[in-house]
Amino acid sequence: MYSWIWRHLPGHLPAKVLSALVLVLAVSALLLFVVFPQIEPLLPFTEVTITP
Repeated sequence: MYSWIWRHLPGHLPAKVLSALVLVLAVSALLLFVVFPQIEPLLPFTEVTITP
């Protein structure tokens, strides 16, 4: 999959590296600011129970 993405990025090596970096940052930002806040209420991590 990663090789498919690499082959389809435009330009030579410096442009591909920059495009790949921008792509990784965009996907990370999308996950951090959109996807994770949407699914956070569905996760059971806020229901902490401590029994002695």
